[in-house]
Amino acid sequence: MEAEKKLKIAFVAFLIVIAIGTFGYSLIEGWDFFDSLYFVTGIAFVGFGETHPITTTGKVFTIFFIFFGVGITIFAITAGVQLILEGQIRNILGRRKMSKKIQEIKDHYIICGYGKVGQQIYQELAGRQIPCTAIEKDPVTVEKAIKDGVLVVQGDSTEDLVLEEAGIKRAKGLISAVASESDNVYISLSARVLNPKIFIVARAETEGAEKKLLRAGANRAISPHTLGGTRMAMAALRPHVVDFMSVATSSEGMDIRIEEVEVKEGSSLSNSTLRDCELRQKVGVIVLGIHKKDGQMLFTPPSDSKIEPGDILIAIGKNEELEELERLVSS
Repeated sequence: MEAEKKLKIAFVAFLIVIAIGTFGYSLIEGWDFFDSLYFVTGIAFVGFGETHPITTTGKVFTIFFIFFGVGITIFAITAGVQLILEGQIRNILGRRKMSKKIQEIKDHYIICGYGKVGQQIYQELAGRQIPCTAIEKDPVTVEKAIKDGVLVVQGDSTEDLVLEEAGIKRAKGLISAVASESDNVYISLSARVLNPKIFIVARAETEGAEKKLLRAGANRAISPHTLGGTRMAMAALRPHVVDFMSVATSSEGMDIRIEEVEVKEGSSLSNSTLRDCELRQKVGVIVLGIHKKDGQMLFTPPSDSKIEPGDILIAIGKNEELEELERLVSS
């Protein structure tokens, strides 16, 4: 039987014993309800002696009452201790198991801050089957994250040891979503030092913070307020465009999305033109843009655009079509 059920049964049994004792003394000794209840609680919990003269029948009843009362008390104490120990052991073992999983994970993303923004980020990454961990210092939020199945580290994201515990040196990217601008700057700086190759996206609350974050090592500085305001304005002016982009960029909804894939050295697409590749005809994807190695972005590139190693293709298509494209650019 589980400890919680035992504790519930013990509590109900306590109430029953108190009720039986109270009504028993009222019937046997003729005491009023309050005196009977006082006598019962005194015996059961405090160990007081007799407060009224008691008959032989009452003494016999008291013997049985004490016998059952002590038994139920021991049962309740045992259940309570078991519940506490099981909870602590389960918590320790659960955290050790989670810590082991975090130590084994690699090429993952670290989410600093598991607030409303951080939770939304996690849902998007998890929806795309992308491995990720989270860092949060609020114990209540940490417990919520654990219940959600998140690999979470409790601590301050600005501390190097906490970042290392989350696997910063093995991570592919870091998203700093805490509300404090100074913390985001510090996190970006620390993460860049600990892992020079990591891709960092940081939350910016003000215009000035974006420049500081980029100087601190962030690859991108994103303002949720600016994005939210822009999207609301576009939803009013171009609602169908916003609906389409929401479907294409979200992890949920229709079986279509926009992805970016990097062309690897020696792949079958290297040094070919879009016309020669025939991606639309053979694979089914549409190339919306090409991010060249020199930083130039080609929007709706013409068919004679050359694909070179290191270029990033921005394409739209169904999941299986994009998976085939990723295979082509890698082989």
